[in-house]
Amino acid sequence: MEAIAVQKLVENATIPTRSHADDAGLDLYAVESFVIEPGQGKMVATGVAMEIPQGHVGMIADRSSLAKKGLKTAGGIVDSGYRGEVKVLIWNLSHQSYSVSANDRIAQMLIIPIVTPQAKQVSDLSKTVRGVGGFGSTGN
Repeated sequence: MEAIAVQKLVENATIPTRSHADDAGLDLYAVESFVIEPGQGKMVATGVAMEIPQGHVGMIADRSSLAKKGLKTAGGIVDSGYRGEVKVLIWNLSHQSYSVSANDRIAQMLIIPIVTPQAKQVSDLSKTVRGVGGFGSTGN
């Protein structure tokens, strides 16, 4: 895949970019200025819609520069059939207000190939060495 179709929904929107050719994610930009208070979340408009190719998903992820300041993205899956505006839910997990200006990079989107099997109910699952060991079961 060489390119992904992106539609500007508002004039001041910024088309997603990569800072370096080998960056995994496309940077997503805020279309408006805002402040996120400590412990608060904000649904942030990007002003763009994207045509995620069939057989792929757009996964919205943190930008490390914002994560180290206590900002965390949530709910970040964009299905290939979705044609609406890409929005980013950002939570401020820090103890300080954080200001974002229009056209600031707020998150990144990874375009990832997926498989879409149907779920099939069974009475037993195959056995493994790990078995049912979950959270913390490997010692760390």
